[in-house]
Amino acid sequence: MSSVTTEHRRDDGQPSSGEQLAVVHSPAGDDFLAPEVVQGLTPVVLADRARALKPLLAEKALASERARRPDDEVWSALRRAGFFYQFVPRRFGGLEFTPEQYLDVMVPLAEADPSIGWVACFCMHHNWFLAQFPEQAQIEIWGQHPYINAPDVTFPPGKARPVAGGYQVSGRWKWASGVMNSDWIFAKALVDTDTGPQMGHFVFPTSDAEVIDVWHVDGMCATGSNDVRVTDLFVPEHRMTWLAPSASGRGPGVSLHPESQLYRMPMLPLLALGASIPALGAARACVEHLRAHLTEHVTVGTATVQAERPAPQMRLGRAQVMTSTAELVLRHAARAAYDLAAVAEPEQTPERIRIRAQIAYAVGLCREAIGVLCESAGSSLHFLTNPMQRCKRDIDVMASHIVYDFDQASELHGRALLGLPPNAAIA
Repeated sequence: MSSVTTEHRRDDGQPSSGEQLAVVHSPAGDDFLAPEVVQGLTPVVLADRARALKPLLAEKALASERARRPDDEVWSALRRAGFFYQFVPRRFGGLEFTPEQYLDVMVPLAEADPSIGWVACFCMHHNWFLAQFPEQAQIEIWGQHPYINAPDVTFPPGKARPVAGGYQVSGRWKWASGVMNSDWIFAKALVDTDTGPQMGHFVFPTSDAEVIDVWHVDGMCATGSNDVRVTDLFVPEHRMTWLAPSASGRGPGVSLHPESQLYRMPMLPLLALGASIPALGAARACVEHLRAHLTEHVTVGTATVQAERPAPQMRLGRAQVMTSTAELVLRHAARAAYDLAAVAEPEQTPERIRIRAQIAYAVGLCREAIGVLCESAGSSLHFLTNPMQRCKRDIDVMASHIVYDFDQASELHGRALLGLPPNAAIA
Protein backbone atom coordinates (compact mmCIF):
# COMPACT_ATOMS: atom_id res chain seq x y z
CA MET A 1 0.00 0.00 0.00
CA SER A 2 1.33 3.40 -0.86
CA SER A 3 0.25 6.23 1.38
CA VAL A 4 0.17 9.97 1.55
CA THR A 5 2.56 10.99 4.32
CA THR A 6 1.57 14.25 5.96
CA GLU A 7 2.70 16.19 9.00
CA HIS A 8 -0.52 18.10 9.56
CA ARG A 9 -0.04 21.84 9.94
CA ARG A 10 -1.98 25.06 9.54
CA ASP A 11 -2.51 26.60 6.13
CA ASP A 12 0.57 28.78 6.61
CA GLY A 13 2.70 25.65 7.04
CA GLN A 14 3.43 26.16 10.74
CA PRO A 15 2.23 24.18 13.73
CA SER A 16 -0.32 26.06 15.84
CA SER A 17 1.79 25.47 18.96
CA GLY A 18 5.25 24.31 19.90
CA GLU A 19 4.04 20.72 20.25
CA GLN A 20 5.36 17.88 18.13
CA LEU A 21 3.02 16.96 15.31
CA ALA A 22 2.68 13.35 14.19
CA VAL A 23 3.34 12.14 10.65
CA VAL A 24 0.17 10.48 9.40
CA HIS A 25 0.35 7.86 6.65
CA SER A 26 -3.01 8.45 5.01
CA PRO A 27 -3.93 5.72 2.49
CA ALA A 28 -3.35 6.68 -1.13
CA GLY A 29 -6.37 4.61 -2.18
CA ASP A 30 -4.53 2.38 -4.63
CA ASP A 31 -5.31 -0.79 -2.68
CA PHE A 32 -9.11 -0.88 -2.79
CA LEU A 33 -10.48 -4.17 -4.09
CA ALA A 34 -12.47 -4.58 -7.27
CA PRO A 35 -16.24 -4.73 -6.59
CA GLU A 36 -16.54 -8.32 -7.80
CA VAL A 37 -13.74 -9.34 -5.41
CA VAL A 38 -15.44 -7.64 -2.46
CA GLN A 39 -18.70 -9.46 -3.12
CA GLY A 40 -16.84 -12.76 -2.83
CA LEU A 41 -15.69 -11.97 0.71
CA THR A 42 -17.68 -14.08 3.14
CA PRO A 43 -17.11 -14.26 6.92
CA VAL A 44 -15.39 -17.62 6.40
CA VAL A 45 -13.08 -16.21 3.73
CA LEU A 46 -12.10 -13.21 5.85
CA ALA A 47 -11.59 -15.32 8.99
CA ASP A 48 -9.26 -17.58 6.98
CA ARG A 49 -7.39 -14.50 5.76
CA ALA A 50 -7.10 -13.24 9.32
CA ARG A 51 -5.55 -16.53 10.46
CA ALA A 52 -3.16 -16.44 7.50
CA LEU A 53 -1.99 -12.95 8.53
CA LYS A 54 -1.29 -13.88 12.16
CA PRO A 55 2.43 -14.66 11.58
CA LEU A 56 2.97 -11.25 9.97
CA LEU A 57 1.23 -9.39 12.78
CA ALA A 58 3.13 -11.34 15.43
CA GLU A 59 6.44 -10.75 13.66
CA LYS A 60 5.82 -6.99 13.44
CA ALA A 61 4.25 -6.54 16.89
CA LEU A 62 7.43 -5.36 18.62
CA ALA A 63 8.27 -3.00 15.74
CA SER A 64 4.76 -1.54 15.85
CA GLU A 65 5.04 -1.05 19.60
CA ARG A 66 8.40 0.70 19.32
CA ALA A 67 7.15 2.92 16.48
CA ARG A 68 4.02 3.77 18.53
CA ARG A 69 1.83 3.20 15.48
CA PRO A 70 0.68 0.31 13.25
CA ASP A 71 3.43 -1.05 11.03
CA ASP A 72 2.84 0.08 7.43
CA GLU A 73 3.28 -3.42 6.01
CA VAL A 74 0.69 -4.75 8.45
CA TRP A 75 -1.81 -1.99 7.67
CA SER A 76 -1.32 -2.54 3.95
CA ALA A 77 -1.96 -6.26 4.38
CA LEU A 78 -5.21 -5.57 6.28
CA ARG A 79 -6.46 -3.26 3.54
CA ARG A 80 -5.50 -5.62 0.71
CA ALA A 81 -7.21 -8.53 2.49
CA GLY A 82 -10.55 -6.69 2.47
CA PHE A 83 -11.31 -6.42 6.20
CA PHE A 84 -12.57 -2.84 6.12
CA TYR A 85 -15.63 -3.52 3.93
CA GLN A 86 -17.49 -5.36 6.70
CA PHE A 87 -19.76 -2.51 7.88
CA VAL A 88 -20.07 -0.60 4.60
CA PRO A 89 -23.65 -0.75 3.24
CA ARG A 90 -24.38 -3.03 0.29
CA ARG A 91 -25.71 0.01 -1.54
CA PHE A 92 -22.12 1.31 -1.62
CA GLY A 93 -20.48 -2.02 -2.38
CA GLY A 94 -19.94 -3.25 1.16
CA LEU A 95 -20.72 -6.45 3.02
CA GLU A 96 -23.02 -5.58 5.97
CA PHE A 97 -21.73 -8.36 8.21
CA THR A 98 -23.51 -9.00 11.50
CA PRO A 99 -21.73 -8.16 14.79
CA GLU A 100 -21.10 -11.84 15.51
CA GLN A 101 -19.58 -12.37 12.06
CA TYR A 102 -17.40 -9.34 12.74
CA LEU A 103 -16.20 -11.02 15.94
CA ASP A 104 -15.38 -14.23 14.06
CA VAL A 105 -13.27 -12.33 11.53
CA MET A 106 -11.39 -10.05 13.89
CA VAL A 107 -10.45 -12.23 16.89
CA PRO A 108 -7.63 -14.02 15.03
CA LEU A 109 -5.99 -10.68 14.21
CA ALA A 110 -6.26 -9.63 17.86
CA GLU A 111 -4.67 -12.92 18.96
CA ALA A 112 -1.56 -12.00 16.99
CA ASP A 113 -1.39 -8.36 18.13
CA PRO A 114 -4.09 -6.87 20.38
CA SER A 115 -3.03 -3.29 19.59
CA ILE A 116 -3.43 -3.83 15.85
CA GLY A 117 -6.71 -5.64 16.53
CA TRP A 118 -7.91 -2.60 18.49
CA VAL A 119 -7.12 -0.09 15.74
CA ALA A 120 -8.48 -2.31 12.97
CA CYS A 121 -11.74 -2.99 14.86
CA PHE A 122 -12.28 0.72 15.50
CA CYS A 123 -11.59 1.76 11.90
CA MET A 124 -13.84 -1.01 10.69
CA HIS A 125 -16.91 -0.32 12.77
CA HIS A 126 -16.57 3.46 12.38
CA ASN A 127 -17.88 2.97 8.84
CA TRP A 128 -21.15 2.17 10.62
CA PHE A 129 -21.21 5.77 11.86
CA LEU A 130 -21.22 7.13 8.32
CA ALA A 131 -24.42 5.20 7.55
CA GLN A 132 -26.11 7.38 10.20
CA PHE A 133 -25.17 10.61 8.37
CA PRO A 134 -27.30 12.39 5.77
CA GLU A 135 -27.50 10.93 2.27
CA GLN A 136 -25.28 13.62 0.75
CA ALA A 137 -22.41 12.76 3.12
CA GLN A 138 -22.67 9.04 2.38
CA ILE A 139 -22.69 9.59 -1.39
CA GLU A 140 -19.86 12.11 -1.20
CA ILE A 141 -17.54 10.04 0.99
CA TRP A 142 -18.30 6.45 -0.04
CA GLY A 143 -18.42 7.65 -3.63
CA GLN A 144 -14.73 8.53 -3.31
CA HIS A 145 -13.69 5.78 -0.90
CA PRO A 146 -15.26 2.29 -0.84
CA TYR A 147 -14.54 2.44 2.89
CA ILE A 148 -12.81 4.89 5.21
CA ASN A 149 -10.17 4.48 7.90
CA ALA A 150 -11.24 6.96 10.56
CA PRO A 151 -10.89 7.43 14.30
CA ASP A 152 -13.87 8.70 16.29
CA VAL A 153 -12.86 11.28 18.89
CA THR A 154 -15.23 12.21 21.68
CA PHE A 155 -13.60 13.64 24.81
CA PRO A 156 -13.25 16.36 25.66
CA PRO A 157 -15.99 17.36 23.22
CA GLY A 158 -15.26 20.19 20.81
CA LYS A 159 -17.43 23.22 20.15
CA ALA A 160 -19.31 24.00 16.96
CA ARG A 161 -20.89 27.28 15.88
CA PRO A 162 -23.60 27.32 13.20
CA VAL A 163 -22.67 29.44 10.16
CA ALA A 164 -24.04 29.72 6.65
CA GLY A 165 -23.97 26.28 5.04
CA GLY A 166 -22.52 24.43 8.00
CA TYR A 167 -20.51 24.82 11.20
CA GLN A 168 -17.23 26.26 12.46
CA VAL A 169 -15.72 23.50 14.59
CA SER A 170 -12.91 23.82 17.12
CA GLY A 171 -11.53 21.31 19.59
CA ARG A 172 -8.71 19.16 20.82
CA TRP A 173 -9.71 15.55 21.32
CA LYS A 174 -7.82 12.69 22.94
CA TRP A 175 -7.65 8.95 22.22
CA ALA A 176 -7.77 9.05 18.40
CA SER A 177 -7.26 5.32 17.80
CA GLY A 178 -6.68 4.79 14.08
CA VAL A 179 -5.61 8.32 13.23
CA MET A 180 -2.08 7.37 12.17
CA ASN A 181 -3.38 5.57 9.06
CA SER A 182 -6.56 7.55 8.54
CA ASP A 183 -8.14 9.46 5.69
CA TRP A 184 -11.16 10.85 7.62
CA ILE A 185 -11.92 11.76 11.23
CA PHE A 186 -15.20 11.58 13.16
CA ALA A 187 -15.44 14.08 16.02
CA LYS A 188 -18.10 15.04 18.54
CA ALA A 189 -18.73 18.68 19.40
CA LEU A 190 -21.34 20.62 21.36
CA VAL A 191 -23.57 22.91 19.32
CA ASP A 192 -25.50 25.78 20.91
CA THR A 193 -29.19 25.47 20.02
CA ASP A 194 -32.38 27.20 21.12
CA THR A 195 -32.95 24.38 23.60
CA GLY A 196 -29.38 24.36 24.95
CA PRO A 197 -26.14 22.60 23.94
CA GLN A 198 -26.64 19.45 21.85
CA MET A 199 -23.96 16.96 20.83
CA GLY A 200 -23.24 16.85 17.13
CA HIS A 201 -21.25 14.21 15.27
CA PHE A 202 -18.99 15.64 12.56
CA VAL A 203 -16.80 14.08 9.88
CA PHE A 204 -13.92 15.79 8.07
CA PRO A 205 -10.75 14.80 6.18
CA THR A 206 -7.67 14.01 8.26
CA SER A 207 -5.78 16.53 6.16
CA ASP A 208 -7.89 19.29 7.75
CA ALA A 209 -6.62 18.48 11.26
CA GLU A 210 -3.44 18.59 13.29
CA VAL A 211 -2.43 15.28 14.85
CA ILE A 212 -0.40 15.92 17.99
CA ASP A 213 2.25 13.37 18.98
CA VAL A 214 1.41 12.58 22.62
CA TRP A 215 1.10 8.77 22.58
CA HIS A 216 3.82 7.76 25.07
CA VAL A 217 2.12 5.01 27.09
CA ASP A 218 2.89 1.71 28.80
CA GLY A 219 0.37 -0.39 26.86
CA MET A 220 -1.52 -0.32 23.56
CA CYS A 221 1.54 1.50 22.26
CA ALA A 222 1.07 0.40 18.64
CA THR A 223 -2.38 2.00 18.40
CA GLY A 224 -0.88 5.47 17.91
CA SER A 225 -3.92 7.01 19.65
CA ASN A 226 -2.66 10.59 19.48
CA ASP A 227 -4.58 13.84 20.00
CA VAL A 228 -6.47 15.62 17.21
CA ARG A 229 -6.98 19.37 16.93
CA VAL A 230 -8.91 21.69 14.62
CA THR A 231 -9.47 25.44 14.96
CA ASP A 232 -12.45 27.15 13.29
CA LEU A 233 -12.70 24.37 10.72
CA PHE A 234 -15.67 24.78 8.39
CA VAL A 235 -17.65 21.54 8.16
CA PRO A 236 -20.56 21.48 5.67
CA GLU A 237 -24.00 20.92 7.13
CA HIS A 238 -24.39 17.51 5.46
CA ARG A 239 -21.30 16.23 7.27
CA MET A 240 -22.95 16.59 10.67
CA THR A 241 -25.64 14.54 12.36
CA TRP A 242 -27.07 14.79 15.87
CA LEU A 243 -25.67 12.15 18.18
CA ALA A 244 -28.86 11.27 20.10
CA PRO A 245 -30.77 9.60 17.23
CA SER A 246 -27.63 7.88 15.97
CA ALA A 247 -27.00 6.43 19.43
CA SER A 248 -30.24 4.49 18.98
CA GLY A 249 -29.51 3.57 15.36
CA ARG A 250 -32.06 6.11 14.17
CA GLY A 251 -29.83 8.63 12.39
CA PRO A 252 -31.20 10.28 9.22
CA GLY A 253 -29.03 8.18 6.94
CA VAL A 254 -30.47 4.79 7.88
CA SER A 255 -33.45 5.44 5.59
CA LEU A 256 -31.08 4.79 2.68
CA HIS A 257 -30.75 1.18 3.85
CA PRO A 258 -34.33 0.10 4.65
CA GLU A 259 -33.59 -3.62 4.40
CA SER A 260 -30.61 -3.50 6.75
CA GLN A 261 -30.91 -4.47 10.39
CA LEU A 262 -27.27 -3.53 11.01
CA TYR A 263 -27.66 0.25 10.92
CA ARG A 264 -30.69 0.26 13.24
CA MET A 265 -28.86 -1.40 16.10
CA PRO A 266 -27.66 0.99 18.84
CA MET A 267 -24.23 2.60 18.69
CA LEU A 268 -22.73 1.94 22.12
CA PRO A 269 -23.10 -1.87 22.21
CA LEU A 270 -21.45 -2.09 18.79
CA LEU A 271 -18.59 0.16 19.94
CA ALA A 272 -18.18 -1.83 23.16
CA LEU A 273 -18.21 -5.12 21.28
CA GLY A 274 -15.57 -3.92 18.82
CA ALA A 275 -13.31 -2.75 21.61
CA SER A 276 -13.78 -6.07 23.47
CA ILE A 277 -12.51 -8.18 20.56
CA PRO A 278 -8.82 -7.32 21.24
CA ALA A 279 -9.28 -8.28 24.90
CA LEU A 280 -10.67 -11.67 23.92
CA GLY A 281 -7.91 -12.14 21.36
CA ALA A 282 -5.25 -11.30 23.93
CA ALA A 283 -6.66 -13.76 26.47
CA ARG A 284 -6.95 -16.56 23.93
CA ALA A 285 -3.40 -15.91 22.75
CA CYS A 286 -2.05 -16.02 26.30
CA VAL A 287 -3.73 -19.37 26.96
CA GLU A 288 -1.91 -20.82 23.96
CA HIS A 289 1.40 -19.11 24.81
CA LEU A 290 1.37 -20.51 28.35
CA ARG A 291 0.27 -23.97 27.21
CA ALA A 292 3.34 -24.14 24.95
CA HIS A 293 5.62 -22.57 27.56
CA LEU A 294 4.70 -25.02 30.33
CA THR A 295 5.70 -28.05 28.26
CA GLU A 296 9.30 -26.83 28.10
CA HIS A 297 9.72 -24.71 31.26
CA VAL A 298 11.76 -26.39 34.02
CA THR A 299 12.05 -24.62 37.38
CA VAL A 300 15.60 -23.96 38.56
CA GLY A 301 16.71 -26.58 41.08
CA THR A 302 14.23 -29.23 39.95
CA ALA A 303 13.91 -31.63 37.06
CA THR A 304 10.16 -31.21 36.83
CA VAL A 305 8.59 -29.70 33.75
CA GLN A 306 6.02 -27.09 34.78
CA ALA A 307 3.35 -28.86 32.76
CA GLU A 308 3.49 -31.71 35.29
CA ARG A 309 2.87 -29.50 38.35
CA PRO A 310 -0.66 -29.02 39.73
CA ALA A 311 -0.49 -25.25 40.30
CA PRO A 312 0.31 -24.29 36.68
CA GLN A 313 -2.25 -26.83 35.49
CA MET A 314 -4.94 -25.21 37.64
CA ARG A 315 -4.02 -21.71 36.50
CA LEU A 316 -4.09 -22.74 32.85
CA GLY A 317 -7.43 -24.51 33.27
CA ARG A 318 -9.00 -21.66 35.24
CA ALA A 319 -7.84 -19.04 32.74
CA GLN A 320 -9.11 -21.02 29.77
CA VAL A 321 -12.54 -21.33 31.41
CA MET A 322 -12.60 -17.57 32.07
CA THR A 323 -11.65 -16.87 28.47
CA SER A 324 -14.17 -19.23 26.93
CA THR A 325 -16.88 -17.88 29.26
CA ALA A 326 -16.03 -14.33 28.19
CA GLU A 327 -16.40 -15.39 24.56
CA LEU A 328 -19.83 -16.88 25.24
CA VAL A 329 -20.92 -13.63 26.93
CA LEU A 330 -19.63 -11.54 24.00
CA ARG A 331 -21.38 -13.72 21.42
CA HIS A 332 -24.63 -13.43 23.33
CA ALA A 333 -24.15 -9.66 23.57
CA ALA A 334 -23.44 -9.42 19.83
CA ARG A 335 -26.69 -11.20 18.97
CA ALA A 336 -28.71 -9.24 21.54
CA ALA A 337 -27.37 -5.90 20.30
CA TYR A 338 -28.20 -6.82 16.72
CA ASP A 339 -31.75 -7.72 17.75
CA LEU A 340 -32.17 -4.29 19.37
CA ALA A 341 -32.53 -2.88 15.86
CA ALA A 342 -36.22 -3.75 16.21
CA VAL A 343 -36.61 -2.00 19.58
CA ALA A 344 -37.36 1.72 19.77
CA GLU A 345 -36.82 4.14 22.63
CA PRO A 346 -37.48 4.28 25.51
CA GLU A 347 -37.46 0.48 25.74
CA GLN A 348 -34.09 0.27 23.98
CA THR A 349 -32.10 2.20 26.60
CA PRO A 350 -32.26 -0.29 29.51
CA GLU A 351 -31.45 -3.13 27.13
CA ARG A 352 -28.36 -1.47 25.73
CA ILE A 353 -27.29 -0.61 29.29
CA ARG A 354 -27.53 -4.29 30.17
CA ILE A 355 -25.53 -5.31 27.11
CA ARG A 356 -22.83 -2.77 27.90
CA ALA A 357 -22.55 -4.19 31.44
CA GLN A 358 -22.27 -7.75 30.10
CA ILE A 359 -19.51 -6.73 27.69
CA ALA A 360 -17.64 -4.91 30.46
CA TYR A 361 -17.91 -8.04 32.61
CA ALA A 362 -16.49 -10.17 29.78
CA VAL A 363 -13.52 -7.84 29.34
CA GLY A 364 -12.90 -8.08 33.08
CA LEU A 365 -12.82 -11.88 32.78
CA CYS A 366 -10.26 -11.64 29.98
CA ARG A 367 -8.08 -9.32 32.02
CA GLU A 368 -8.28 -11.59 35.06
CA ALA A 369 -7.46 -14.64 32.92
CA ILE A 370 -4.31 -12.99 31.57
CA GLY A 371 -3.22 -12.11 35.11
CA VAL A 372 -3.68 -15.72 36.21
CA LEU A 373 -1.67 -16.99 33.23
CA CYS A 374 1.16 -14.56 33.85
CA GLU A 375 1.60 -15.99 37.37
CA SER A 376 2.89 -19.22 35.82
CA ALA A 377 5.02 -17.69 33.06
CA GLY A 378 8.22 -17.27 35.11
CA SER A 379 10.76 -14.47 34.88
CA SER A 380 11.01 -14.75 31.10
CA LEU A 381 7.60 -13.07 31.00
CA HIS A 382 9.30 -9.72 31.49
CA PHE A 383 11.39 -9.76 28.33
CA LEU A 384 9.91 -7.23 25.91
CA THR A 385 10.03 -9.87 23.19
CA ASN A 386 7.61 -12.05 25.17
CA PRO A 387 4.12 -11.55 23.72
CA MET A 388 2.44 -12.34 27.06
CA GLN A 389 3.82 -9.25 28.78
CA ARG A 390 2.61 -7.14 25.86
CA CYS A 391 -0.85 -8.68 26.15
CA LYS A 392 -0.85 -7.92 29.89
CA ARG A 393 0.10 -4.28 29.37
CA ASP A 394 -2.30 -3.92 26.45
CA ILE A 395 -5.32 -5.29 28.28
CA ASP A 396 -4.62 -3.13 31.33
CA VAL A 397 -4.88 -0.08 29.09
CA MET A 398 -7.90 -1.46 27.18
CA ALA A 399 -9.77 -2.07 30.41
CA SER A 400 -9.38 1.61 31.36
CA HIS A 401 -11.73 2.59 28.51
CA ILE A 402 -14.85 4.25 29.89
CA VAL A 403 -17.19 1.62 28.42
CA TYR A 404 -15.45 -1.05 30.55
CA ASP A 405 -15.90 0.74 33.86
CA PHE A 406 -17.88 -2.10 35.40
CA ASP A 407 -18.77 -0.09 38.51
CA GLN A 408 -20.48 2.53 36.36
CA ALA A 409 -21.97 -0.06 34.02
CA SER A 410 -23.45 -2.10 36.87
CA GLU A 411 -24.78 1.04 38.59
CA LEU A 412 -26.51 2.07 35.36
CA HIS A 413 -27.93 -1.43 34.99
CA GLY A 414 -29.15 -1.47 38.59
CA ARG A 415 -30.85 1.89 38.11
CA ALA A 416 -32.54 0.60 34.96
CA LEU A 417 -33.78 -2.48 36.82
CA LEU A 418 -35.31 -0.13 39.41
CA GLY A 419 -36.98 1.98 36.74
CA LEU A 420 -34.66 4.94 37.30
CA PRO A 421 -33.21 7.03 34.45
CA PRO A 422 -29.50 6.87 33.51
CA ASN A 423 -27.25 9.17 35.54
CA ALA A 424 -24.35 9.14 33.08
CA ALA A 425 -23.94 9.99 29.41
CA ILE A 426 -22.35 6.61 28.58
CA ALA A 427 -25.54 4.58 28.46
